[in-house]
Amino acid sequence: MIPFVHERGVAVAMPAANIDTDVIMPKTFLKGTDRSGLDRGLFHDLRFDDAGDVRQDFVLNRQSNVRFLLVGPNFGCGSSREHAVWGMLQYGIRAIIGTSFAGIFADNAKNNGLLLVTLTPEALTPLVARAQAAPAILAVDLENRKITMSNVAPLGFEIDPARQRALMLGLDQIGETLQEAEHISRFQEIYLANNAWLVETAA
Repeated sequence: MIPFVHERGVAVAMPAANIDTDVIMPKTFLKGTDRSGLDRGLFHDLRFDDAGDVRQDFVLNRQSNVRFLLVGPNFGCGSSREHAVWGMLQYGIRAIIGTSFAGIFADNAKNNGLLLVTLTPEALTPLVARAQAAPAILAVDLENRKITMSNVAPLGFEIDPARQRALMLGLDQIGETLQEAEHISRFQEIYLANNAWLVETAA
């Protein structure tokens, strides 16, 4: 995973409530045998019309190099498809900022290095208003847990310290476990030394 420490880029607002994974990644893009091409699938039916032409009025088509989404409540509800998160990352989205996220979507984001920031509605509203008014550049300082955007007061946010550390180091769950490889090996040596019957049984 790509480490996340300080990120800066274009933020766009999608404040509707209950945007589900069927909208984020339509089922047509679940048929592949690998993860390739999911960036095109991201919000596909909103980004393109039936003829495959770009819908110029959709927010992601009005800006390039979008890095952050400002979203409404219960974002990522619906089916459990992990493809929704994979598509976000392939497209270049580094963080999603909202008031609440569906549980399975949040777990998928955690497992794949997509930062979800939860704010109160009062804190999120000025960010959304600024992004809707004109192209907006937003910065996320994960190290200091701070969000900044021009003409908006800086905002702090909370994040689990273990989650923060994993994102900053670019570690998935396997990577986090391997950080303790020496302790695991030492435990195994001691445990097997004190339980020789395990070795004899395996042999």
